[in-house]
Amino acid sequence: MAVLRSHAPPRDNGPAMPTPRFVDLHRIDAQALAAEAAAGLLQRPAAVSPKFFYDALGSRLFDAITETAEYYPTRTEAAIFATHGAAIAQAALAATGAAPVLVDLGAGNCAKASRLFGLLAPRRYVAVDISVDFLRQSLLCLQREHPAMEMVGVGVDFSARLALPADLVDGRALVFYPGSSIGNFDPGQALRLLRQARATAGGGALLIGVDLVKDAGVLERAYDDALGVTAAFNLNLLLHLNHLLGADFDVRQWQHVALFDPRASRIEMHLQARADLVATWPGARRAFAAGERVHTENSYKWTRAGFEALLREAGFGEVRCWSDPAGWFAVMLAAG
Repeated sequence: MAVLRSHAPPRDNGPAMPTPRFVDLHRIDAQALAAEAAAGLLQRPAAVSPKFFYDALGSRLFDAITETAEYYPTRTEAAIFATHGAAIAQAALAATGAAPVLVDLGAGNCAKASRLFGLLAPRRYVAVDISVDFLRQSLLCLQREHPAMEMVGVGVDFSARLALPADLVDGRALVFYPGSSIGNFDPGQALRLLRQARATAGGGALLIGVDLVKDAGVLERAYDDALGVTAAFNLNLLLHLNHLLGADFDVRQWQHVALFDPRASRIEMHLQARADLVATWPGARRAFAAGERVHTENSYKWTRAGFEALLREAGFGEVRCWSDPAGWFAVMLAAG
């Protein structure tokens, strides 16, 4: 039996789906990272950068921290945006003009910024994180949901310096830095980053989350939850150092400590030796006495007036602020 074959022309499926652009400005130098970690362990008192928290397991543990009952910043900030999102967007667009470039610092899974797309209608979304690879899948998914929006992933360590390619931010931009991560910088470092954010905005605005001073018990529980998730996050830093340095830290010999220093207005996280011990790695060793600590993180807490003053010192003009009913957290919009 003859088989009838169709000779119809191939279907036109329309224009190809746009894909995000990726720019990697950060080169990981494992040798330099190892040298930095070792130098921190050998100083007295010992201290290492919180960036060493974030190996693959550390990143997953941090996501779990945000789900604990005690860790209020993530859900409180989300509630502020849910309640005041339209007003925040209106004020932001008044500073940037319509269809701004949205620059998302520490973008991670891009979830927080993507919730603003409907309100801001940005013409370009620039997701900034220390790892382009971490951004890749998130941006590919977002691009399918928002095919008309240009999307760019930029790998850069903005804690060292925030500088983006000039073609990515043309005109006034909205720089978005949610989640109270500004608290990981001491006041001098925070001022430097805010000045760089203002330059990046190009006369637009900065939208930033700020954790506010509150009862010390509330703060300490947020960094020492009953389930021990934050403790696991802190202790995992030792496993990361073992991998990075070839060290022999035994997490069973250490305990997590979180405390609020009211004079510095900051939460401090430490790892404290449970007994006298010695840690070794190729070419070095460090003895720790029982009770001796490794300082792993600071998280500065601000008053509203204090952070507004810092924004003005960085060169910003008008500052708008939205908060939760308890006054635990603030979302601030600073015009460039």
